[in-house]
Amino acid sequence: MPTRFSLNAFLFLTVFCLIVLLPFAVGIRLIPVRITTVGGGGDGGRGGGGGINDGFSKLGPFMEAPEYRNGKECASSSVNRDNFVSSSSSSNDPSLVHVAMTLDSEYLRGSIAAVHSVLRHASCPENVFFHFIAAEFDSASPRVLSQLVRSTFPSLSFKVYIFREDTVINLISSSIRQALENPLNYARNYLGDILDRSVERVIYLDSDVITVDDITKLWNTVLTGSRVIGAPEYCHANFTHYFTSGFWSDPALPGLISGEKPCYFNTGVMVMDLVRWRQGNYREKLEQWMQLQKKKRIYDLGSLPPFLLVFAGNVEAIDHRWNQHGLGGYQYVHQLIRF
Repeated sequence: MPTRFSLNAFLFLTVFCLIVLLPFAVGIRLIPVRITTVGGGGDGGRGGGGGINDGFSKLGPFMEAPEYRNGKECASSSVNRDNFVSSSSSSNDPSLVHVAMTLDSEYLRGSIAAVHSVLRHASCPENVFFHFIAAEFDSASPRVLSQLVRSTFPSLSFKVYIFREDTVINLISSSIRQALENPLNYARNYLGDILDRSVERVIYLDSDVITVDDITKLWNTVLTGSRVIGAPEYCHANFTHYFTSGFWSDPALPGLISGEKPCYFNTGVMVMDLVRWRQGNYREKLEQWMQLQKKKRIYDLGSLPPFLLVFAGNVEAIDHRWNQHGLGGYQYVHQLIRF
């Protein structure tokens, strides 16, 4: 009888808590987001009036995230959280962990989930500074996307940069999948130019990443020697699969990488030294391969092959557990995970 009574009492208290106390939980609140256009109209049909744009209704609502706070062991950050968008002077704070991601209407839900996962698992979430790269001609304007991020993460430190698609549009070649031709896929090539010069190091994450460990551990990766980027490498890869027969049959091109260690790496998770990136003119080096691709088709994939041609064999190898890729089929899902 005592055992049965204890079990019944436990079940009663559990049901009581779910029914009575759950409505008063305030850790996460559902925010009825209204996506509105500002000024001369949004981009449902490019040119309508102000007010609610029905084409944006699919972007929300999202759950308002809890406010994740630093522990006592965290260095204090000087970021002004009252600003809608943090200033460039704030981004120079040495205690910050800089994370760059793209932000667009198509992958917005993935970006929101990624940001939340970073904050949830970070040891010092208030010290994480997000740099969002938004397309100039997205169906949702950068201002609208910023408002939605702010409504979901009221205390988030972030800055939104507008990526001018005409910077790269004439360099993009057709790919095996049309999604790979989106100019925003190439925004990572221009981080050294887009981000404030005070940002000397950044973690780049694809917008379909879910982090399940402390981002600070990845931030503390040491890029040895003159290495510019760090990423999980896969040195058993067969490089012949990443380039066309036209590349391998060319009398000169294979020789340009013949002395390099043929290691594949995925650009969806990278630690980047932007000082070395800028000094080495790596954006121009990537563009040179893209220009050659326009003249002579040497690869079929989108933005990855130029990175392989420029950096393969000279990447700081990061533990594979930081990027579990290929879990989502055509739409790759990355997980930063350590056990």
